[in-house]
Amino acid sequence: MARGDSRPGHGGGRAVTEDRKTQLAGNLARVQDRISTACAKAGRPRDDVTLIVVTKTYPASDVRLLAELGVRHVAENRDQDAAPKAAECADLSLTWHFVGQLQTNKVRSVAGYAGVVQSVDRAKLATALSKEAVRSGRELGCLIQVALDAEPGVARGDRGGVAPDGVEALAEVIAGAQGLRLDGVMTVAPLAGPYAGRQLAAFERLMEISSDLRATHPAANMVSAGMSSDLEDAVAAGATHVRVGTAVLGVRPRLG
Repeated sequence: MARGDSRPGHGGGRAVTEDRKTQLAGNLARVQDRISTACAKAGRPRDDVTLIVVTKTYPASDVRLLAELGVRHVAENRDQDAAPKAAECADLSLTWHFVGQLQTNKVRSVAGYAGVVQSVDRAKLATALSKEAVRSGRELGCLIQVALDAEPGVARGDRGGVAPDGVEALAEVIAGAQGLRLDGVMTVAPLAGPYAGRQLAAFERLMEISSDLRATHPAANMVSAGMSSDLEDAVAAGATHVRVGTAVLGVRPRLG
């Protein structure tokens, strides 16, 4: 059986598609309510926070339904899944965010469809992205992925990302690179280290790093943090973008 055959709304008929759209609409409304409530509690305008729906493992048909429901930002973490999906949805008015660890041999492909690469964590990757952005005549937004589990002097964290003390140097590389736009910072709540299990503290630390970055790069004001389980903590800390998959699309089916 093909991997996608067990997914909701995949390969059915009009009734199945409508059922899936109804399901997605309900899930999306609940997530939007959570964001609105979190913003109100934090004393922030609702427009301060942008929802990015992470569509990994789900088909292009779901992306189309999400677009019909008003979603404008979608994210993927694997190029082999993202590239064909983005091509199939090229007629839609969407911004594609790449959020996974990115190897330089995938940069040409990713630079062809992504509007924002959220996982820039080393100068070599920034240089490769710059080359492909220039070649394709596009401008790529870049977020510096910050590894809050990385010790000072450590190049990268276990889940990708640059250590906090490496952010400024990487920012200079991105800001000076043709075809790239330094948009801000991103983190994934760490599983180890001093912030493990302390999502709010982790996101507050990311906001401190963002503040330091904006002192030298005022336009780099995007802060991407928070997922289905901890978006409220991210909003409370000050995140401008939250990345939500499961709460919108449902629990991903087990493969195999």
